[in-house]
Amino acid sequence: MFETPLPESLLSIHHDGSGRYIHNSAGLLLNGEPRLGDTITLRLRAAPEAPIEQVALRLCPDGEQQFLEMRPEPQAANPAVRWWSVQLRLGMPYTHYRFLVLAQGEAWWYNAAGLQRALPTDAANFKLLAGYQAPAWARRSVFYQIFPDRFADGDPSSNVREGEFEYRGMRSLARRWGEPPNASGWQSMLEFYGGDLNGVAERLDYLQDLGVNAIYLNPIFSAYSNHRYDVTDYENVDPHLGGNPALAGLRRALDERGMHYILDIVPNHCGFMHPWFQQALHDPQAPSAEFFTFHKHPEEYESWLGVRSLPKLNYRSEKLRNAIYAGSESVFRRWLRSPYGADGWRIDVANMLGRQGADQLGELVGSGIRAAVKGENPAAYLLGENFFDGSEQLQGDFLDATMNYSGFSKPLWWWLKGFSVSSHGMHGALAASAAWPGQAVLGSWNTFRAAIPWAMARQQFNLLGSHDTGRILSQVGEDMQMNRLAAMLLMTYPGIPCIYYGDEIGMSGSTTAQARACMEWDANKWNHELRGFYQALARLRRSAPALLDGGYQELYAEADTLAFLRDSPGQAIIVAAQRGPAAHPGLALNVRQGGIPDGVEFREQFSGRRLSTASGRLEIGSLPPGAQVWLADIAG
Repeated sequence: MFETPLPESLLSIHHDGSGRYIHNSAGLLLNGEPRLGDTITLRLRAAPEAPIEQVALRLCPDGEQQFLEMRPEPQAANPAVRWWSVQLRLGMPYTHYRFLVLAQGEAWWYNAAGLQRALPTDAANFKLLAGYQAPAWARRSVFYQIFPDRFADGDPSSNVREGEFEYRGMRSLARRWGEPPNASGWQSMLEFYGGDLNGVAERLDYLQDLGVNAIYLNPIFSAYSNHRYDVTDYENVDPHLGGNPALAGLRRALDERGMHYILDIVPNHCGFMHPWFQQALHDPQAPSAEFFTFHKHPEEYESWLGVRSLPKLNYRSEKLRNAIYAGSESVFRRWLRSPYGADGWRIDVANMLGRQGADQLGELVGSGIRAAVKGENPAAYLLGENFFDGSEQLQGDFLDATMNYSGFSKPLWWWLKGFSVSSHGMHGALAASAAWPGQAVLGSWNTFRAAIPWAMARQQFNLLGSHDTGRILSQVGEDMQMNRLAAMLLMTYPGIPCIYYGDEIGMSGSTTAQARACMEWDANKWNHELRGFYQALARLRRSAPALLDGGYQELYAEADTLAFLRDSPGQAIIVAAQRGPAAHPGLALNVRQGGIPDGVEFREQFSGRRLSTASGRLEIGSLPPGAQVWLADIAG
């Protein structure tokens, strides 16, 4: 398809939802959280030499197209930028918009996906939420994921004993701390090492020293397995983890340190041994029978992906909805209250919740959960598991974030180790022989950011691995340079970073079973250099305005190299990453495209190297495999 070549200067056109681009009527900087009825200023940035003749904001109030002409602002102190702006009164809870740019006699559309000639749909428009309740504390957090049975044993008296109980015809196994998991199949779910909530509380000083200020706990409610996704009692913490008193104690210990935590809940299904299901299994007229879907009682019932030990909950039942989220004493509400005071929830398989064939109740259930959680604590962080596209649940009416596998992790994995996909029940995987290019990484990240409001993008839950994946060090073939590169991108990309326990000391494991090994507490076995690197990254992530509240703009992409800009009023951070194995011979970044003038001095945060911009470029030169973070103070 023929297209007019894009003038390089038009690459400088930029807008996102961060504070440099959205003001309120008092001139205060916003970050995607205005109120209904507010008058805001929307701004578009470009280089002064960009041949722009006219700019208009394109809206669709109440479904009808509207254009508002934008005006150039007086010349800024920064000579590398020219600003266009327009005022807009927010009359709807959800406002989407894009820009029409006339340049050199031609029309260009600019939306969250970038600059284009073709008429776009509204799907990738910029999106503003008015009156949205955002968990501001979460955006200033570095999370740490803990698999409770494998993190720390604070009370050996509560440990599961060898053969203590039987489940699915198998007996529980008690392992010594540090032994590698060695059971297979279902038996592996019954290997217990003794980690508990008292152990977590005892290690908070370690986490605080690392730079962590928030914890995500895998399920802690009573269950038969070590992962506890087969919940048998939503009302009580598993006694083997210390019971309810241990969770209350953890809350107090976190409060003493100004730290937060979120719990993991499984509202999509419960465990086979949950009293609700056992009653329904034995009596089709039991009060809880309507909580499940029996195709042929009692043998055939709906379960999670056909796993019979995990019967699926049926949200057509109003009684179930009241018990899980809608009622005043519901599960979602209760654990947000004192003395437990959870700061939010991670919802297991949120992509499947309330969905069952002809019954597609995800919107009903999602909005109900949000109303209950935010009604109990407006600052609660509502996170959902979704390995795929969670954008429908990220429009302000359900989740605050998803575990950002597709919008961050997967593209990064594929770039570092090769493209490979699979699905449940599939034998093997579909893999590409060619290396996945950097252009595809940035393109994928951009696609997923463009599909959601900026308020969501800046609080997406970014991760390099979890209890459901191999560890990042193994993902990159034990290559420490690529491991450090991945950690640097985690801490600098828009969103909330989460460290999987032990990654910071160099723990490895290519399978999920190996990735759930016991935390190594023998400091002689730690990679101290790597831990120090994580500490420095966490400090940077929690202190740099450009990373906390800044925007995002791509600067460079080729097969082995990518670079992007994070900018806020007064600060610019450039991140450059090289996959290798060879160094980039001479990287020169077009920083004028990012509104950075000549003569600005950047300092690389880990080497101390200093460079100044000249002729619109930052001449990094040879970029070795790994990543660099360049920081500068900047006006305008």
